[in-house]
Amino acid sequence: MLSPISPPSGPRDVDAVVIGRNEGARLLACFAALQGQVRRVVYVDSGSTDGSVAAAQAAGAEVVALDMAQPFTAARARNAGLALLQGEGFVQFLDGDCQLQPGWIAAGLQGFVDHPAAVVVCGRRREVAPEASVYNRLCDREWDTPVGRAQACGGDALMRLSAVQAVGGYREDLIAGEEPELCLRLRAKGGEIWRLPVEMTLHDAAITRLGQWAKRSQRAGYAFAEGAHLHGAGPERHWQAETRRAFLWGAALPFAALLGMGFALIGCPAGLLVLLLWPLQMLRLAWRWRDEGRCGAEAALFTVLAKFPEAWGVLRFHWDRWRGRKARLIEYK
Repeated sequence: MLSPISPPSGPRDVDAVVIGRNEGARLLACFAALQGQVRRVVYVDSGSTDGSVAAAQAAGAEVVALDMAQPFTAARARNAGLALLQGEGFVQFLDGDCQLQPGWIAAGLQGFVDHPAAVVVCGRRREVAPEASVYNRLCDREWDTPVGRAQACGGDALMRLSAVQAVGGYREDLIAGEEPELCLRLRAKGGEIWRLPVEMTLHDAAITRLGQWAKRSQRAGYAFAEGAHLHGAGPERHWQAETRRAFLWGAALPFAALLGMGFALIGCPAGLLVLLLWPLQMLRLAWRWRDEGRCGAEAALFTVLAKFPEAWGVLRFHWDRWRGRKARLIEYK
């Protein structure tokens, strides 16, 4: 059962944990945007070679340099920052390629007042340059989740410090999907996650190449499979559906298509009909999202295409698990 919280008094109740590696100018912008919005900034660096540590110190942040001899994950970095914080206040988690929007902290704190059971509140994350590539636009669309009570948050979120510490923080061995996993455990303890209709952060995905997008999708598939393995048997069937869809569209159907082509070679062309399933699915999704215009059409195309790298991520997780190997980070930039 959650204990009552006192009404937040403002930025003096909020500390920030920023994580990053070689973010360059984006990190400087991140620190600049935090000025005056929080009480304390903890920066956790993951082996940067671009002067990020010196820049953080110059900006007044407390710096934690991770031991890179141990496997790196974003969850591990966030926990390292969390370990320096104490008390009954709040922590704003932020990636080093993000800028906090003016007014967000006040709006987020008000969210805790309006929703007394809330342990996490988040707002709208936007891409700083959605026009730069179709992949950036897809990310911007991905961030636009429904307002109201939610199942999970993303990497940027304002959290009730004591609640996060009470469940042990993030699970450090996850290479992705650590935020939904944390939120699942927080909700199991009676906490609530709320998405507010407020601008929260600007994010710079900087995805300009197909290979980057495919790597990111592969990482998502890996996270789906690992999340389903950890919590899929629970009442929420955590990420079971996402894992099944990735495997079906990105692995099972391609295998069926190969069989169909084999049958076509021996005089049974009906086997080629399976090749129509992907374009038909694209058309179905494009019709569902037709009110979004160009963005809906792009999303329909890439949602289907993403199933191929996602399936590879699912298979890679189970291969690692079968071999008893620790997950390795899948980076796209």
